[in-house]
Order: sequence, then structure tokens, then C-alpha cells
Amino acid sequence: MVMPLYDDAPLRHLKRPVVNHALIAINVLVFLVVYSEALGDPLTIMRGFAVIPRVLFGEANLADWVVGPPAPATLITALFFHSSLLHLLSNMLFLYVFGDNVEDAMGSLHYLLFYLSCGVVAGVFYVYATPQSFTPLVGASSAISGVCAAFLLLYPRATVTGFFPPLTFVMLPYWVITLADGSRAPTRRLFGLKPPLFSFHASGFLFIGAWILLQLVNASWGGGESHVAWMAHVGGIVAGLALTPIFKRRSHPLFDRGPSSRPPAASQPAPPEGSEG
Repeated sequence: MVMPLYDDAPLRHLKRPVVNHALIAINVLVFLVVYSEALGDPLTIMRGFAVIPRVLFGEANLADWVVGPPAPATLITALFFHSSLLHLLSNMLFLYVFGDNVEDAMGSLHYLLFYLSCGVVAGVFYVYATPQSFTPLVGASSAISGVCAAFLLLYPRATVTGFFPPLTFVMLPYWVITLADGSRAPTRRLFGLKPPLFSFHASGFLFIGAWILLQLVNASWGGGESHVAWMAHVGGIVAGLALTPIFKRRSHPLFDRGPSSRPPAASQPAPPEGSEG
């Protein structure tokens, strides 16, 4: 999986993306509470708040000791639970990089409704793709898929800086050795990739377009119930593409062409210090 680090799309309407920050904070807080085991076994807790197709269709019931909301509400609650620290961190990184710009283009309230709507649609995709499944679905990635699709429509020409974790892992010893030898030039770049993460730059269209293609390939060829959650990603992407024109500000264009389509600099609010898009 290719991971984003930051983008260069500025915030034009909001000083701070408060909803996006709040969503990240809630996800982290829920993870910490669940895995503290203060409320009991984490897997049991997550099962009660997860989307489970057979339970949602009323064909099965959870055990009496599993506590959770009514089955339809799990289409929303499942978005705030994660199965592992890596699951959480990877999702929050995508949300941090792309969510602030989407919130800026939509407005905070519209962005919240958009985010939840993408998550619900993605859950429905998953449920109808595997109606007999008892496998729980948790994680924010389905809603974040919609956010990524929105960024693709809103900022296709923005520059996204990202990295490929396996390559970073393989090349890190090379970077450490060359650094220790005092050879400075090789530590700057290798085949155009910048250490220590060996990051690269790509347009929003290329970065997210390739990511969407990967979701479609996995959904089509993944096979087996363990891979069906890819359909939730596809559902989120479809929802994001369909809902972005509805939820965005009227003044914010689709397919932003960059500086030429932006208002004069004097009329733009300054982006918050340290914003990375």
C-alpha cells in the first residue's frame, strides 16, 4: 500500500478543519478505550459495534453478552473502531492528509454529513456483497475512500508526497550505511526518491487514481470472504464520486486547475501555520 505524507493544496475557506481533526481524535480515543480492556475483551466489544451482514438482515443474533446498538446503527458505529494499531494509523494518515482539504471545499457540516454518508453507503455495499457473512466489518477506510474520491475530483492537480513502506524498509539500511560513511550525496536522493522514507511526488490524479485502481483490482480478483471488505472501499469510492458535487461549496470548482482558477491572493485567507493539506 502506498501511503501519503502531505499535499500542497492550501486551505482557502477554513482556518482549521475542526471536523476532520475531531474525527481523527474520536477514532484514536475509541481505539485507546477499547484496547485498554477497561470495558472488557476488545474483540467482543468491536463485534457489537461492527457491521455484520447476517445480523443486519435479521438472519442471526449476537450472543447475549455482546453489547451494541441496533443493527442499522452499526453502519455508522463501525466507522470508529479499528482492529489493530496499524489499521488505525494507516487510516488516520489518509484522513489527515486528504480530509482537511475536502472539509475546506465543502464546509464543516457538509463534510461531516458527506463522511458519514460515504461510510453508510460503503457498509451497504459490503452487506449486499456478502449477505450470508458473519464476518464483522470495522474501520474508517470505507468513509475515507469517499474522502479520497472527493479529493480526486476537487484537487486532481495538487501535488501529493507519499512513500511505499516496503521500499522504505528495504532501503533504510542503505541510507543508514551511507550516512555512517559520511557519503552525503547518496543520502539525499536515490532514483529521485528522498530518504529516509524514500518519498516521491505525484499529482492527486495519479496518486489517488492508482489507489482507486488498486481497490477495484482487489475487489474484483481478491476472492474469498477475507477479501470482501474491498467492496466497502469500492462503495465508499462510488459514494464519494457521486456526492462530492452535491456537498461541495458552490464557489469551489471541480477539477481545480490550480492557481489560475483561484481567487486573487489578497482575497484568500492565509492557511494556518504548519498546515500540510
